[in-house]
Amino acid sequence: MNTIVCLAFILLALMLLVGGRKGARSFIALFLNFGVVIVTLFFLMDPAVDPVILTLIACTVISAVNLFYINEINSKTVLAFVSTLLTIAILLFLIYWIAKRSMIQGFSEEEADEISIFSLLIGVDFVKIAVSMIIMSTIGAITDVAIAISSPAREVFLHHPDISRKELFQSGMRIGRDILGSDTNTLFFAFIGGYMALLIWFRDLDYSIGQIVNSKVFGGEMLIIFSAGIGIALIIPIAAGLNAWWLTRQKTGKGREI
Repeated sequence: MNTIVCLAFILLALMLLVGGRKGARSFIALFLNFGVVIVTLFFLMDPAVDPVILTLIACTVISAVNLFYINEINSKTVLAFVSTLLTIAILLFLIYWIAKRSMIQGFSEEEADEISIFSLLIGVDFVKIAVSMIIMSTIGAITDVAIAISSPAREVFLHHPDISRKELFQSGMRIGRDILGSDTNTLFFAFIGGYMALLIWFRDLDYSIGQIVNSKVFGGEMLIIFSAGIGIALIIPIAAGLNAWWLTRQKTGKGREI
């Protein structure tokens, strides 16, 4: 516990040093998001609650905290928030179809010994639980890319107010292409780091490559990575298009102040 507290103080000190007031807000946002997740898990225990709807509400709150609380309410955060919601809405249908077709719901063979003493007849739709898990795993990356597109687009427009809508959109797409590769690889290595022990266990059990790839736990994590990658790829043109459309409206007097 003392180690965790020390690391938390080091993180806070660095965030204050680098980010100042915004760094302090970012640190507080970590605990706010943790609270949202805890409340979500509490309500997920109720079989009468739809896990997907609850997760969408939780993701909306998390996005609002990450965007509005940390960066305040302005055009870039509003556009990033709208882009995030549109991307999640599109991605939801794909995730639900993938989760149902891939049969990743429930527990894997590797987890059978741990849950053998419990009853699985708990009245919960495990397909929806799998969908909720994937959505919750993608929201952070999607929100990150949304603000990473909106903020530079706003700066480009402020320094070049005569830029055309097409040029601003292309600028956003160029920024997005640089983000796409690095963020997707970040998701992959986060999986490798989090499941290194599992991969070593697979090796000790003499699993073949085919058995590893077709195992439920490995397949489920890869689907999360691919879903998050698809979300990142989707939000780049959505965020770039929305920012280009909204910001260039300033020249015609139809938009609000940025």
